[in-house]
Amino acid sequence: MSKTKKMKFSILTSRPFIAFVYRFVRLYSLTFRLTVENEQAWMDHIKRGGKVLLCFWHQQFFAAIRHFKTYEPYRASLMISRSADGELIGGVAKLTGFHPVRGSSSRGGREALTEMIDRLRETGLAAHILDGPTGPMGVVKAGVISLASAAGAVMVPVYTIADRAWYFNSWDRFMVPKPFARVTLRFGDPIPCPSAENSEEFEKQRVSLEKTMLPGIHHLTK
Repeated sequence: MSKTKKMKFSILTSRPFIAFVYRFVRLYSLTFRLTVENEQAWMDHIKRGGKVLLCFWHQQFFAAIRHFKTYEPYRASLMISRSADGELIGGVAKLTGFHPVRGSSSRGGREALTEMIDRLRETGLAAHILDGPTGPMGVVKAGVISLASAAGAVMVPVYTIADRAWYFNSWDRFMVPKPFARVTLRFGDPIPCPSAENSEEFEKQRVSLEKTMLPGIHHLTK
């Protein structure tokens, strides 16, 4: 890494810059006219001693950040890659109330998955970005099934919808609602994830979750 790149990385991952980004996102999100639907079902499951894994598409994560702060008492975990971008994202997630667990399928994935399982068993709540950190868009990666199955958790689909939004020219068509947009945060019904005894059953569960989640994604036609 060149000296210039090192300086840029140091600035982007510094505490003051991360705090600035967090505050900006929070203030910007306050302009949304937010509606939350079907949240109580999974909360009741946790109150009864159950474990819940919230499942998002990478594209829609930004729109829900404002509401995530209300989950801070749960100390929910979120897996974030060990990339340079992950340093910034992890810092913002921590200020939002999440416990960032660093790792991905390409780097540190096994250790991160083990930590996610342990923490989900302990706290009762975790979140997982299904197609992150680099896609492909709308494809559920296998880690979510391993995590939910090992922790004995139900999977809860989460969708965000905005009546007005910008879509980035990125692999996931990342969505940022426009100021004062009507944003709906909708939770699906909890999905049990029994232990997969073989690779065929494991793949069947992955495909089933993908089919359930796909109707809620905003595709490239946007």
